[in-house]
Amino acid sequence: MSSDVAHLLQSVRNGTATPPAQVPDSLIPRSIEEAYAIQDEVGRHLGPIAGWKVGSETPDSEPFCAPIHAATVFSDGADIPADLCRHRGVEAEIVYRFDRALPPRAEEWARDEVLDAIGTIHPAIEILDSRFEKPGSQHRLLHTADQQSHGALIVGHGVTQWRQFTPVMQQVNLSINNQSVADHAGGNSAGDPLRLLVWLANHASRREIGIWAGSVVTTGSTTGTIFVGHDTEVMACFPGIGSVHAHLS
Repeated sequence: MSSDVAHLLQSVRNGTATPPAQVPDSLIPRSIEEAYAIQDEVGRHLGPIAGWKVGSETPDSEPFCAPIHAATVFSDGADIPADLCRHRGVEAEIVYRFDRALPPRAEEWARDEVLDAIGTIHPAIEILDSRFEKPGSQHRLLHTADQQSHGALIVGHGVTQWRQFTPVMQQVNLSINNQSVADHAGGNSAGDPLRLLVWLANHASRREIGIWAGSVVTTGSTTGTIFVGHDTEVMACFPGIGSVHAHLS
């Protein structure tokens, strides 16, 4: 069953299948582990992993994640190709870049070990996409299997003094075509992103992938998701951390 879902998702990516409006119940992953196995199978066709996205519905619930592949990671000022994403759901996010690797190992990674491996904190824009007809239209495990609905990640310049920032209180401003659409403090349903990073380090270790030096990890939307059209300018600003801009062709 998981191979059938992986084949469907990859066929949509390749343009050889139409994004489905609905998936039969028989193809819904029976567990989160099965959804991650589908991620891995699809990921074998997507090129090298450059990072991860991780989030959580509440500050206390089990996080969820997906690898991010190098072909969908961009730098500040990028022009995102029009055909990269079918849907363009814009989110302002905080990214951490790891300077030291946290490879797979039998022993759990301790919180201090994970935090000591972080090098910088960055402003970022994630573009949410879907291989289904409509974002958010399927069982949550299908969206997890679909690389957690990742489309693209645009990462701004980093700041090494990442420990001085408190993300749950961090101000964020998101503007679209030079008009502010979100301006507030906090906003991430997951709460403290450092909890997510520790969880991710051990999750990636158990999946025998690990987190490698240079990996970027984006930690969930601080602004919700705003869908935009083509030829759109997007800027996310986190005062003190910095800003990041992209043009969505």
